[in-house]
Amino acid sequence: MSIYVGNLSYQVTEADLSSVFSEYGSVKRVQLPTDRETGRMRGFGFVEMGTEAEEAAAIEALDGAEWMGRDLKVNKAKPRENRSGSGSFGGGRRSNSFSRSY
Repeated sequence: MSIYVGNLSYQVTEADLSSVFSEYGSVKRVQLPTDRETGRMRGFGFVEMGTEAEEAAAIEALDGAEWMGRDLKVNKAKPRENRSGSGSFGGGRRSNSFSRSY
């Protein structure tokens, strides 16, 4: 399982984030997603730690903490949603049970 870290400064690096989380245990991986078009960081990231106990300690200590001028949002990462377009919004033609006349 990994940890979601939100409200990050756009200047943060993977090394910065790894350094902060390493105070609570071993950091296995850090990811900082970037925008596909601009290449700019998106303001959030993911951290994977060695054990669930280490993750829990980091979440407890860092959620709401001020870092680099921002209040961090830190919690367990939720599984990625399927974005295929066939979710609750349909992803195709919409049919209405009424007709519009103008």
